[in-house]
Amino acid sequence: MKTKSLYRILSSLAAVMLLGFTAFGQAGREPKPEDIPPQFRPPHPVDKILPRYFNLDQKRKTSDIFSEDALPRSREFKRIDSTYYVGWMYEGVYKFNHAEDYLGFKNAIYPLEHALALTEHDYSRALATRTSDVATYIPVYKIQIDYTVIANCLMNCYSNTDQPDRVFKLLRRALHWNFQNQYSMDAYNYMAWTVHRNRFYTHAQYDFLRNSIDENEKLASLYLDSSMRMIQRNKPLNEKFQPTVEQREKMGVYHYRNILYSYAFNIDSATRYFELMKQGGGLPHNNFATFKAVCGDFRTAESEYKIASRSDPGDKRLQEWAYYSTILDIYKAKPKAGIQLARDMIRSAGTTPGYGWYNIALSRSLMYDGQISEAKRYAERAAEFKELHIGTTLGQSHYEFSIQLLKLITKEQEWAMQQFEHKNWWYNPSVLLSMSSKLSEKYLQQFLIINQFAQNPERDRVIYKLFANESTVSWDEIWYLVSDFSTQFFINRFQKEAATDKRTYIRKYFELFAARLKMKQGKYKEAKMDLDALTRTTDIDVPYEKLFLARLYQAEAECAKELKFETDQNSWMYKLYVNYPQLVPYTGMAMNMNLHISGNEDKEVVKRLKACNINWVTDSNIPAVHAYIIFSGAKDKKTITYYVLDRNGNYIVPSQAFTWQKAEETGTNLAYKLFDIGGKMPEAEKETGW
Repeated sequence: MKTKSLYRILSSLAAVMLLGFTAFGQAGREPKPEDIPPQFRPPHPVDKILPRYFNLDQKRKTSDIFSEDALPRSREFKRIDSTYYVGWMYEGVYKFNHAEDYLGFKNAIYPLEHALALTEHDYSRALATRTSDVATYIPVYKIQIDYTVIANCLMNCYSNTDQPDRVFKLLRRALHWNFQNQYSMDAYNYMAWTVHRNRFYTHAQYDFLRNSIDENEKLASLYLDSSMRMIQRNKPLNEKFQPTVEQREKMGVYHYRNILYSYAFNIDSATRYFELMKQGGGLPHNNFATFKAVCGDFRTAESEYKIASRSDPGDKRLQEWAYYSTILDIYKAKPKAGIQLARDMIRSAGTTPGYGWYNIALSRSLMYDGQISEAKRYAERAAEFKELHIGTTLGQSHYEFSIQLLKLITKEQEWAMQQFEHKNWWYNPSVLLSMSSKLSEKYLQQFLIINQFAQNPERDRVIYKLFANESTVSWDEIWYLVSDFSTQFFINRFQKEAATDKRTYIRKYFELFAARLKMKQGKYKEAKMDLDALTRTTDIDVPYEKLFLARLYQAEAECAKELKFETDQNSWMYKLYVNYPQLVPYTGMAMNMNLHISGNEDKEVVKRLKACNINWVTDSNIPAVHAYIIFSGAKDKKTITYYVLDRNGNYIVPSQAFTWQKAEETGTNLAYKLFDIGGKMPEAEKETGW
C-alpha cells in the first residue's frame, strides 16, 4: 500500500499559498525585518542574520525548490552564506527528487541533515511557536513549512536506504517542535506507517517495535490515536486563519487507518474510512482498488486502478496499479493484456524502482499465457535486480517470495510440457530421463521456498488467507505452494475460512481449494459433490473470474477422468478450453480437436503436431473445437496460417500466421499456438488498453 509523502509536500505548498494570501490580505503587505517580534528573531546579531534571511528569501521567489534549476541555485545560496539552511535545503531536496537508486538517496541525506540542523540552530524559537494570532504566526510559518519539507525528504531517504531506526528517531525529533500545522510531516502518522511496514520484526531488531505482528499493529493504531488527539488539540489555534487544516490532517489519519484495517481484514471499518475519504475528496484510488480486489469485487478494482493510472504523480517508485492490474488481466483470461502493460511499464520505468516488480508481473503474465521459457527469463531478471521498495509496505520478503513461487510453478509446468509434447512419453526413455530431471528440480525449488516460507511470520495472514491486502501473488499461485503439503491441515484450514470469512465473494475460492485437496486424498466422489455445488454458484462475475471457472472446470474434468465418466470429462475439457485455452496443455489431459488442413500440407509438420497430447476427433457428438491450419509458400517463405473456432463458429484463437523452416520444431510450436499460447494480442484487447 502506498504512502502519501509527495502528496503531503504538495499539500504544504498549497497551504503556503493559502496562508500567505490570507495573512497578507489581512496585513495589507509582506512583513519586513522590523515586523518580526524580538522573541522570534534568530539567536544571532540582527545586523547579520536578518539581511541574509531577507536577501535569500527574495531570491527564493524566483526559483522553486522543486524546479530543475534548484541545484545551481543551491550553490548560489551557499556561496552567499553557507551557514544558512536554504542552500542546503535546495541541494538536498533536489537530490532526493532525482534519486533513482540506493546511492542516490544516500547522497541526499547529508545536505538534508545539514539543512535540518541549521534550521533548528537558527530558528528554534520560531519552530516552537504556537499561536492563534495571525500577526505572530506570519513571521514563523515559512520556517516551519521548510522544516517539515526537509524532514519529510530526509525521512524518505532513511526509509529508502533501509534505516527504519533513523526514521523513527527523526520522527520523534520532529514531534519535539509540536507544530500546530503538520504541513509535510505528520509525525504520528508516519510512526504508524513505519511500525506497520516493519511489523514482522521485533524489538530485538528495532527498539521502536514490540515483539509480534499483533502487538506492532496495535502500536501503529495507538500512534494514529495520538495523531487524532494532536489534531483536536491544535484546532483552536488554527481555526481562525487556517480553517482547512483539521480536515486535511484528518484525511491523513483516515488514509493510514485504511491501511491497518485492510491488512487486518476489518472490512466494515476499512469501508467506513474509505467512505470518509471519498466524502472529503481524498479517496486513494490505488489503495481502494486493492481493497476491492481483496474483497472479490474485481470489476470495481479495475475501474479504480484505471483512475489511479491517470492521477498517479509519476514519481520514481512502483506503480502498484500497474502491477496489480496485470493480475486482474490474468483473472480475466487476458494474460496478453497483462504482458503488454508490464512491457510498457518496463520501457517507461527503465531500471528505476519498480523495474523488478514489473519484471515479476511480466513473468507471471507470460506464464499464464503458456510461454514458460520467457516467463523463466524475466523471473531471473527480477531476481538479479536490486529493487528499492519506496513508499510501499511491500518489502523485500514479498519480492523474493513472488520470484521463488514463480520459479516453482514454471518448473512444474516444464515437467507438464514433456507430457504435452510427447503423447506416448512413458515409452520414450529420453523423455522419461528429462522428466525425472525436471521433477528433481521442482522438489529442490519446493525445499528452498518452504524453508523461506517457514520463517515468514505473515504466512497465516498473507498466504493462507487468499486475497490478502499485502499479497503480491495471485490466488491461483498459492495452490502450487500448498497442494503437495499437509493436505488435511489445509483442507481443515480452507473449510474453516469458507465458513467464517466475511468476504462473501471470496468464500468460493476456499471451497474450490478444499475440494481440490480432497482429490489429492483420492476422495473424488466427495470432491465432485463440492465442485458440482460450486458450478451452481450465482455470485461469479464471469468476465472477471474466468480463471476461477477454468480451475473449477479443470477439477471437474479430473474427477470425471478418475471416475471413468468420459462424456463428462469431454464436456468439462471443452468448457475449460473455451474459457482459458492457455491452461490446457499443462493439465496433463488431452483436448478434443477437429483438425482441418488445407494448402500445401507438410506431412512432417503434421506428424509432429499429431504426436502431441491432443485427441484428434471427427465424431460431431464429441464436444470439440475446430482447428484450421493452412500451409502456403515455399522454400524460405513457407507460412502457416492457423485459427481455432468453437462449436458455434466463434473465434477462440484468432487467425494469424508465422513463417517456418524446421518441421520438428514447427510441429511442436504449432501445437501450443492452437491453445492461443504466444501469438499476437487480439485487436479488442488492444483497443481497451490502459
